Amino acid sequence: MSQQTLPKERPVETVVPVRRGRASRSRGFELLPILGALLVIGAVFSALRPDAFLNPFNLESMAKAAAPLLVMGVGMTFVIITAGIDLAVGSVLVLSGVVAAQVMIAIPSGLGMAPWAGYLIGVAAGIVVGIVVGAVAGTLVARAKITPMIVTLGTMGASLGVAQLLTRGVDVSGVPPEFARGLGQEKLWGIIPWIVVIAVVVCVLGWLALTFTRFGTYTFVIGSNAEAARRAGINVNRHLMMVYALSGACAGLAGVMSLARFSSTTLAAHSLDNFAVITAVILGGTSLFGGIGSIQGTVVGVFIPVSLASGLVIIGVQPFWQNIAVSVVLVVAVLIDQIRRSRRA
Repeated sequence: MSQQTLPKERPVETVVPVRRGRASRSRGFELLPILGALLVIGAVFSALRPDAFLNPFNLESMAKAAAPLLVMGVGMTFVIITAGIDLAVGSVLVLSGVVAAQVMIAIPSGLGMAPWAGYLIGVAAGIVVGIVVGAVAGTLVARAKITPMIVTLGTMGASLGVAQLLTRGVDVSGVPPEFARGLGQEKLWGIIPWIVVIAVVVCVLGWLALTFTRFGTYTFVIGSNAEAARRAGINVNRHLMMVYALSGACAGLAGVMSLARFSSTTLAAHSLDNFAVITAVILGGTSLFGGIGSIQGTVVGVFIPVSLASGLVIIGVQPFWQNIAVSVVLVVAVLIDQIRRSRRA
């Protein structure tokens, strides 16, 4: 009696749905309302002060103001796509700027090194500080399973506290003028400020990473369904640590850019940067619930709070109204995200 050979069972594959078409980039119709809002803001302030809002000096000032927010926005986009949040970016910016400034001031005079070497080491130190803070936050989120909001509230307060301890509450003003002038004032081809060039490069790299790499794919998968990602073999904990470290690195670089722009640390000037960045990311189509987002949407979203702040200053509105405006826009952005989510459901 011949034995019948049974067909071998195929292993069951774990499939994780990735809405690449919708998640990796906001579609045109989703960005149109935000572009329209930006145009309306520009039109209103241009009508109120046609001589000031659209003149080249103010446009350059807005681009410089947007540059650190764009860099932080790239890191924040990755974090929020994983259904997380990073409230510490503004404080990390301050701390990184303080560390970078103190290193730049100390190294050339203390070790007899060439000035440019001190500048590079200072920049690296600022970015490394951001990475360390972000990695600590990511570890607590991934390993200790603490809510991202609580973790980053803690790192926000700790970062600002350390910055104040290092400076005794006084801004560091002895930044080498060559560094501040070269990065903060000089322009590529005499047209584009270097800090804007850096922001553009970071945005392009962030877009490429999010859209075309495995790292970007894993980011979307984890945000869509972390448990399914684990079953598919993705090391979710390690990836979350890397995402928060990336956000910290972006905040650290933004701190160096801010240092170059103002030739000084700015301990008290970034209290609302985290809200501005989160607002921009959500306005750009990234969902607070995870799994959906894009860098190009964040780029458009950044110019909403920047344009509002610039326009309010130009028409002579008192500064505290800027804080109210950013807060209102944040609430509206969250409401928009809720509406988008209900439509997708």
